[in-house]
Amino acid sequence: MITLSNLHKTYNKGKANQVNAVNGVDLSIKKGEFVVIVGANGSGKTTLLNLVAGSVLPTSGTVSIDNEDVTKLAEYDRSKWIARVFQNPLSGTASDLSILDNFRLAAIRTQPKGLSIGIDNAFKKKVKDTIATLGMGLEGKIEQPMGTLSGGQRQALTLLMSVMDNCKVLLLDEPTAALDPRSAEIVMRTANKLAHDFGLTTILITHNLKEAYNYGTRIIQMGEGIILKDIERSTQPDLKQTDLYDWFS
Repeated sequence: MITLSNLHKTYNKGKANQVNAVNGVDLSIKKGEFVVIVGANGSGKTTLLNLVAGSVLPTSGTVSIDNEDVTKLAEYDRSKWIARVFQNPLSGTASDLSILDNFRLAAIRTQPKGLSIGIDNAFKKKVKDTIATLGMGLEGKIEQPMGTLSGGQRQALTLLMSVMDNCKVLLLDEPTAALDPRSAEIVMRTANKLAHDFGLTTILITHNLKEAYNYGTRIIQMGEGIILKDIERSTQPDLKQTDLYDWFS
């Protein structure tokens, strides 16, 4: 589903402050895999996610999604495959629009836009039923402006919005970093359920080793722009959470 071949990303090349953020990474991720990437600050994990998303382009190497070379495609051209949830809960929604309007825009994210965003009763019911799965009581507040919600509520809704337009790849960029523990748990449970229910190929970047241990089918550790460890959970049933902490000792 996602193939990275000899991928490099260098910033300020040839200058005194040159940074080799990603150094020759080779990585294949199968359809439906939930990959968790951990690593210290500056390890290259966020740059790697940006290279998949297309928000930065590689210095060399290739990126393929669904057997198509997307190496030179801009971020908006990859949106037919990719949905992304950012660390900041405010990044994925329009504050001044209602919850309902935000969901409608998400549903037509990659479609041609007309003069009307076309909300009918069937769509309202779909949105209410979808939101009700969160158990947050927001299904009765779909006309409420998104900006009046808490960060945890917005992040959970952003996750639901991400699958409204039939994406195939879900990128989670530290989605719980700014949330309280209860909201973080709801967001991660929701992400895990969506990944499973929709067969999404998912990449999660996190500093939370508890999340890394509890979620995902594969754990990757990065350091200095390379992959240090690549663990298939099914092949290491005895892996303990403390083992992940030992990686950073």
